Amino acid sequence: MANVVLRSVNKQFGEVKVIKDVNLTVEDNEFVVFVGPSGCGKSTLLRLIAGLEDLTSGEVHIEEERVDHLAPSKRGVAMVFQSYALYPHFTVRQNMGYALRVAKESKETIAKKVNDAASVLQLTEYLERKPKALSGGQRQRVAIGRAIVRDPKVFLFDAPLSNLDAKLRVQMRIELTKLHRSLNATMIYVTHDQVEAMTMADKIVVLRDGKVEQIGAPLDLYNAPDNLFVAGFIGSPSMNFFDGTVINTSNTDVEIDVKDSVKIKFPLNEPSNLSTGDKVSFGVRPEHFTIGNTNQGTFTGEVYAVERLGGETYLYLYVGDQKEVVAHMSGDQKIAIGDMVEIGFSLKQSYLFGPHGDAVR
Repeated sequence: MANVVLRSVNKQFGEVKVIKDVNLTVEDNEFVVFVGPSGCGKSTLLRLIAGLEDLTSGEVHIEEERVDHLAPSKRGVAMVFQSYALYPHFTVRQNMGYALRVAKESKETIAKKVNDAASVLQLTEYLERKPKALSGGQRQRVAIGRAIVRDPKVFLFDAPLSNLDAKLRVQMRIELTKLHRSLNATMIYVTHDQVEAMTMADKIVVLRDGKVEQIGAPLDLYNAPDNLFVAGFIGSPSMNFFDGTVINTSNTDVEIDVKDSVKIKFPLNEPSNLSTGDKVSFGVRPEHFTIGNTNQGTFTGEVYAVERLGGETYLYLYVGDQKEVVAHMSGDQKIAIGDMVEIGFSLKQSYLFGPHGDAVR
């Protein structure tokens, strides 16, 4: 397989800049996920790598070769789309081998490659069926098989699981992860679903408005987000944020005043640029709350909804001035709507963001 390098990649549609100076390296055999909200440019960036869109400026390199001047068929990539785009009158075997027939490969070569791909994807028994006789997950595997038989340097996936139901998406996530391991392939995958990104990726690229916000391993982004946007986007349910005001600073901590005049001394690993009076955001993930008072920090709120999922419970509370807070608890908590509940947190599992949204470490 191959690495992929993007250097100062920009893309404009008319006066609209959709990709803004993206620099990125995808290592050989790495599974990289582009994630971000709708309209952030992740699919456009994938299409620029594939050659389905022309660069406005910048360079794309695959396996140390500059390819942005080459046609899509010459770049050594294979793309799997959100739509299966299978030929309804072809069998699975014919669909998977179509690109090879167009390339005038021998019948023996086509048969071997199709059979090998079908074995990897557990499609062998369906090779003589037509798409209408397959489930959604099976059709998507056929689309992936069509890419595998081409033996590309890089696999590109554009939200391939979006049309599947929730249970099937979970199953296909696991199958794609297993496929990545078995093929030792370089894969770039686009999704708006951060759960997909967290569970599948070796490395995540978080995009917003055409810019890269942060690149890192899933748990690095979860544990050490660079800014308010990444902190709120990575994690499900998303992080709770509280508006605060700096009331005192030192080299070792920042004291802030948040909702209900709760005062928090946030410890620093390095000196900050915060000053007294600065407006900041204090963050706690739902799963880092505990029931009851703690000696580090506590909020009190009225429960307005409870989701009981058996092994876990989500509490939805109004804290202070109707601030909505989500707290994740293990097990079936004996808490009802209308109860007043204290939820505590540890400062080691909390986050602070400055006036411009940058993380304070």
